[in-house]
Amino acid sequence: MIKTFGFQAYTIRDYMKDAEFTDLAFKKMKALGYDELQTAGCAIPVEEYAQIAKDNGIKIIGTHENVEKMMEDPEAAMEFHRILGTTNIGTGGMGKEARESADGCRRFCERVNKFAEIIHKEGFRFTYHNHHHEFGKIEGNTRLMDILVAELDPVTTSFCLDTCWVQCGGADVREWIEKLAGRIDILHLKDAEWVKDNKDKDHLMYTSIGDGNLNWKGIIESAEKIGVKHYIVEQDGRWENNDPFKSAARSAKYIKENLM
Repeated sequence: MIKTFGFQAYTIRDYMKDAEFTDLAFKKMKALGYDELQTAGCAIPVEEYAQIAKDNGIKIIGTHENVEKMMEDPEAAMEFHRILGTTNIGTGGMGKEARESADGCRRFCERVNKFAEIIHKEGFRFTYHNHHHEFGKIEGNTRLMDILVAELDPVTTSFCLDTCWVQCGGADVREWIEKLAGRIDILHLKDAEWVKDNKDKDHLMYTSIGDGNLNWKGIIESAEKIGVKHYIVEQDGRWENNDPFKSAARSAKYIKENLM
């Protein structure tokens, strides 16, 4: 069972375009029981962003920033994260070139490792967030995720494993959590269910935690076994009544009643 949980700022991105609304949004999330935060860029000055989180009792535990920009200027990236107060320097995924071939993915890993080596000396760790495409076969039976696991330095990098995207990629969530033992600092809690669109086609769509088809008790059991540090709820869209706070409330209620 988990002791605390947080949220990915992308979930409430439309409510964080200035300092006043960021403050109100953080107050709402804190009141729902979210104690930690993973950023998704800053629409306001980073100093202001960090202070608003602190004033609301929310701890920033990681980020999603542009990896190409960070690799160009590691010093600036580290200073940005020092201000936020987190040692997890993260990105939301790899670019198109890296996804198109196994060699492209390996080149991406090589560049990331050089960046990660620099920041690790200053106490930081690079975190990589997956989507579903990392689980598609790219070279024989090799998947992009296999390359990432094999090539990224396990000392200087970690994975921000996204539960929903693992399942969307046709992989077993618990198997991948346990396979990455010691390499997951942040676990994204994201649920999904099958729905039909207006053309009567099936799609896997986001939903609040507990309303979808993921095996949450089993997932948390595996995550606790391998020592996951942070549990971060993310719902990219398809919010209840188009209100992300209502969906966040449903997710928080399920977590508190079933996973804590």
